[in-house]
Amino acid sequence: MSENIVILMISISTILGSLGLFALIWAVKNGQFDDHNKFIDAVRHDNEEDLKDAAMIEEKKYAYQKKRKEKKNYMPPD
Repeated sequence: MSENIVILMISISTILGSLGLFALIWAVKNGQFDDHNKFIDAVRHDNEEDLKDAAMIEEKKYAYQKKRKEKKNYMPPD
């Protein structure tokens, strides 16, 4: 392969890569990947048991964090 072809291939691939990067950045800034209805639809289709389970998990997580915070301040008696 001659040097000219290698230089041409590298330059074209660099241009195409930068074009793809700019397209991705543009799409993210314009909200092309945002799906606001995803969360609304998820709530609509939850049943009562799922909501109770989620609330129980949140309570357990809060209790664990509280217990963990208390353990950090624990000092053994001298």
